[in-house]
Amino acid sequence: MIGPDGALAPERPSLLARAPWWLLALALAAVLIGWRVATDTLWRDIASRLLDGLGLTLVVTAIAFPLALALGLVSTLGLVSTKGWWRQIATLYVQVVRGLPVLVQIFLVAFVLVPLGVEAANALGAQLTAQDVPMVARVTAALAFAYGAFEAETLRGGLTSLPRGQAEAARALGLSRGQTLRNVLLPQTFRRVLPTLGNDLICLLKDSALVSVLGVRDITQEARLYQSATFRYTESLVLLAFFYLALTLLVALAVRALENRYRRHAA
Repeated sequence: MIGPDGALAPERPSLLARAPWWLLALALAAVLIGWRVATDTLWRDIASRLLDGLGLTLVVTAIAFPLALALGLVSTLGLVSTKGWWRQIATLYVQVVRGLPVLVQIFLVAFVLVPLGVEAANALGAQLTAQDVPMVARVTAALAFAYGAFEAETLRGGLTSLPRGQAEAARALGLSRGQTLRNVLLPQTFRRVLPTLGNDLICLLKDSALVSVLGVRDITQEARLYQSATFRYTESLVLLAFFYLALTLLVALAVRALENRYRRHAA
């Protein structure tokens, strides 16, 4: 097609090409799986077992992500701080944690840091044992500790991408450094990195499956226990994958809706 200026204009994809076929395929798969659950006792039994662990998966994710975000924010302030000691500590934390697999960090927190913390508490007069700290609390803290480093880098990138003139203008208006950060810079930073934060939340949700290696009865552990008792691997794995896919799609849609809301308010 020739444009008004005589140049070739790009052809607009047809309606057929722009149709969300991937979404239709997922919807069809959901209908088929739902039909099997509704009509097959075996599939219904597996779904019931997975639902028993779904709540724990959601709780671990819902607690770990805000903690990771808070830890990441503190680390971000350290990374951009003019105080050398704070910057060095934040840099050490980010570099070390990002260099370790999440599973290794779960083991370190659960079996090294928690016992050390119990010993330190006992030295101060407490009377605790390592068994007093539930495994769910350990793995939640481990996930928050691991993802705090990723959130720190995400927030640092968003914060440093803001024009320097905004901070200077805020200071010229009489705002303190803390007020400038809290009222001007951080709100814009979170809006800029919202898609990345949403992706990190999805990754944390999926990595929560790693807690099953410590016997925590999340949705993945429930599937493993069912498999070991019945040897029905195909049905349980298909349903497990479907549950995770449904959760991640819901999170992605929620993040996209939040992005659109911010975009409308900014317009």
